[in-house]
Amino acid sequence: MSDPQYARDPSSLTAILAQFEQDGFTGQFAVHDAGMLLCLQCRQEHPAASFVMTALRRTEGASDPADMAAVVALLCPRCGTRGTVALKYGPEAGAEESEVLLALEDQREGHGVVVDRSADTLTASSDETTGRTGE
Repeated sequence: MSDPQYARDPSSLTAILAQFEQDGFTGQFAVHDAGMLLCLQCRQEHPAASFVMTALRRTEGASDPADMAAVVALLCPRCGTRGTVALKYGPEAGAEESEVLLALEDQREGHGVVVDRSADTLTASSDETTGRTGE
């Protein structure tokens, strides 16, 4: 079985962001110091751990295996804005990006929005009571 988060096609960062926007993640978040994220809608800064991560798409492997980037779909803890943040990871990531990735708690399994294993689209989870995603 392949990793559902691994880039399966030549989707660019722009294409991934456009897909998330089409699926309702129209806001944006910015990385700040010490694991903090700024919601560009309500202009409030919060610890990354307080955001709900509903989806994640990695881009490495699509066109260049060295491109270690991810787009994360989040919910703002203050205003509820559904938006995205693009993060680098690995050797090219800054300390701030690494802290944000480490702090984010994955809330996808069993509820909310998950990355579909057969296509590069977002879908509702298939079984919210057992935590299974229809594998």
